[in-house]
Amino acid sequence: DSVRTPRGRGKDNGSLYTTRPVRLLAGLLDGVKARTGLAADAVDDLVIGCVTQVSDQGACIARTAALLSGFGLHLPGVTLNRFCGSGLEAINHAAAMVGSGLHDLVLAGGVESMSRVPMGSDGGALFDPDLVLDVGIVPQGISADLLATLRGITREDADRFAAESQRRAAAAMAAGAFTRSIQPVIDENGQVVLAVDELPRPDTTAEKLAKLNPSFAMMGEQFGLDALTRKVYPQVERVNHIHHAGNSSGIVDGAAVALIGHREAGERHGLKPRARIRAVATVGDEPVLM
Repeated sequence: DSVRTPRGRGKDNGSLYTTRPVRLLAGLLDGVKARTGLAADAVDDLVIGCVTQVSDQGACIARTAALLSGFGLHLPGVTLNRFCGSGLEAINHAAAMVGSGLHDLVLAGGVESMSRVPMGSDGGALFDPDLVLDVGIVPQGISADLLATLRGITREDADRFAAESQRRAAAAMAAGAFTRSIQPVIDENGQVVLAVDELPRPDTTAEKLAKLNPSFAMMGEQFGLDALTRKVYPQVERVNHIHHAGNSSGIVDGAAVALIGHREAGERHGLKPRARIRAVATVGDEPVLM
């Protein structure tokens, strides 16, 4: 099984801002338990990806969410961080646990409340001047602009792609494509906080997007960050800054979990498999382009 919350706008005016991330996650655990009919002791472990593990997301949010859920004291939990791949890495970990024979059933997924715990709140070596200057690390937006420059992707290309993505998202929502996988967020009083994804803007057009200013031009040009990219890509005389809020990935709040297990465990609990994990892979890459 797999289930997720709706994605809320990751700002203090977003619908999920008042919902603590541990509650987002615990609600999904209860949802999986109810949907599958599993007993509280049927799941062996919980693996959760979370990038910014401080404040509301600190103290091993996987374990604290398990304690708040109907799985209770039995379910252990571990929280991991592989940056933007953290939720996927949790799935990989769960698959490895099951594939090795260590566990039969594992819940895995991710949680991030970017409104309550902003990106970069945990500090760390990525902000260390020596590392930044030695390696040439730059913010993700400048990396994206550099990639577009290297690949010849224009602002018009990106805006058209973004507008089409919004159109397809609206069509999928209207067709009920996400009905099975989305579980509404409910507050302590039983009231629905958010039932559908909050970020899509179905009225988006390429013409509207063309009016937005690039988000990373000043940062790159005036703060000298564009120059850092030339340590690795000296052939790029000028970074073409094409990205803005309308054609970039959204800043959101949300959580998701999947139930991973081997075939025999599924049959024992009367569960029908929805997918098969055949292989996983991880690789380190040049960090200026991330």
